[in-house]
Amino acid sequence: MTGAGRRSPIGGAEGVGRGKARPGRGEMAAAATQGMEPLRVGFVGAGRMAEAIAQGFIRAGKVEAQHILASAPTDRNLCHFQALGCRTTHCNREVLQSCLLVFFATKPHVLPTVLAEVAPVVTAKHILVSVAAGVSLSTLEELLSDQLLPPTARVLRVSPNLPCMVQEGAMVMARGRHAGSSEAKLLQTLLEACGQCEEVPEAHVDIHTGLSGSGVAFVCAFSEALAEGAIKMGMPGGLAHRIAAQTLLGTAKMLQQKGQHPAQLRTDVCTPGGTTIYGLHALEQGGLRAAAMSAVEAATSRARELSGK
Repeated sequence: MTGAGRRSPIGGAEGVGRGKARPGRGEMAAAATQGMEPLRVGFVGAGRMAEAIAQGFIRAGKVEAQHILASAPTDRNLCHFQALGCRTTHCNREVLQSCLLVFFATKPHVLPTVLAEVAPVVTAKHILVSVAAGVSLSTLEELLSDQLLPPTARVLRVSPNLPCMVQEGAMVMARGRHAGSSEAKLLQTLLEACGQCEEVPEAHVDIHTGLSGSGVAFVCAFSEALAEGAIKMGMPGGLAHRIAAQTLLGTAKMLQQKGQHPAQLRTDVCTPGGTTIYGLHALEQGGLRAAAMSAVEAATSRARELSGK
């Protein structure tokens, strides 16, 4: 961490600050090699997104499964963490007492109650990461401020999306007032196990929700429509859906690897008087471009409403 006496907290909550050196930035393998205390990560909330992030950490070797502790009110979701080899509990406070890096992955309306519950055990050594949509950094800091004197809770906010489950997520993160570059780097290094992660101003987080969080559903709707067009023309359904999905995957890889603007790749596919330009004309007549822009705008506006902006 930046500042005197601040170090990258990667071990458990016990014994921190007793002069024992800690490896920084999630270097779990190096820590194990050197005999240092390994990175311990907690999850308060055990839904699909929490499971996806934990699974990414484990598969990439960032964190050992036995060093992940997740909490939830019932065993319904905890069983997925148990299947990964993680430890589980029904006590949210236990997570913070065992881990210094903690992800809050509850429903947004539940988060204030959960923070009030765990606040008495939050210390200045914790790094707290919210995955809850629509809950601002200032709100998170305010909910925790009464427990730390002076109020210095290190809070970051992450907006993931569902493809984190296959390590192809598109994520953005924003840091609170007391989170420094070391905390941001630690979190970014870990989250890159789940896909792409970029640090942005908090104002961009709600836009990311509209573009990428909700965008997964928009892309699925488009993939479904592509396949149904082929089914209408006589192709078997299973084959049509497989080809539509592969078309989206291949196109996305070309855009990423070549770094081209989508308009350039679209132009490369078109030939004068060919099939593609006729199909694009039909899409324009149907208002695809305007509908997609409006979908992102509507989802972003709703995210802002939820965050009280």
